[in-house]
Amino acid sequence: MKAMKNRVALVTGGGSGIGRAISLVFAREGAKVAVVDMNEAGGKETVSMIEKLNEEAFFIKADVSKGKEVEAMIKKIIDKFGKLDYAANNAGIEGDQGSIIDQTEENWDKVISIDLKGVWLCMKYELPHMLKNNYGAIVNTASVAGLAGFAGISPYCASKHGVVGLTRTVALEYAKTGIRINAVCPGVIKTPMIDRFTHGDPEAEKGMMAMEPVGRLGKPEEIAEAVVWLCSDSASFVTGFPMAVDGGFMAA
Repeated sequence: MKAMKNRVALVTGGGSGIGRAISLVFAREGAKVAVVDMNEAGGKETVSMIEKLNEEAFFIKADVSKGKEVEAMIKKIIDKFGKLDYAANNAGIEGDQGSIIDQTEENWDKVISIDLKGVWLCMKYELPHMLKNNYGAIVNTASVAGLAGFAGISPYCASKHGVVGLTRTVALEYAKTGIRINAVCPGVIKTPMIDRFTHGDPEAEKGMMAMEPVGRLGKPEEIAEAVVWLCSDSASFVTGFPMAVDGGFMAA
């Protein structure tokens, strides 16, 4: 039996990597899925994969750092499906690497706008529709870089620490409404983002693997399972929680 049948889920950054995996797991559980991304080809490919599972999905191109686009995105979902039950606010970028004195203001602004402001905007426009039904669950994608520092990526770390704090705060604001808000904090996951970090260098990837106590990179599907569980009624007493899904990284 599909536990999320007749539910509606939104996934930002759904065109690849973790976002695609989240979209597919929501669909597997029977939810209708709105796949959001700036990458139109990737987003439509995710929709096609969901349709092959005989589930319903559609694509929306939107920049989550722009309030008007986020507001329009939510309106399209409500117009099509009539409601919004779950949101995985997953869209994000890593930005440029370098020490703080080598970082540019432009890179800081871009990373913070997408990775942190984007999550804030999504929740701002998602919550009113969940409140209408006194039901909903939101999972924001943070990172282990939101729980610990990593040299060379200060804008990314700042944004992800911000996502954790924002998640905890908004969870408290709506704790009595029937809406739960959590964050997932992935470790080093085999995604296009990690490929950009390593520049396709096998030795660099081995270095990434060495960071993980379990001795391997995580899979996008492993993060997706955690996100969908946090949205499910099985996690009904869980809110305000930044869940590390990190192969033991934060335990080391």
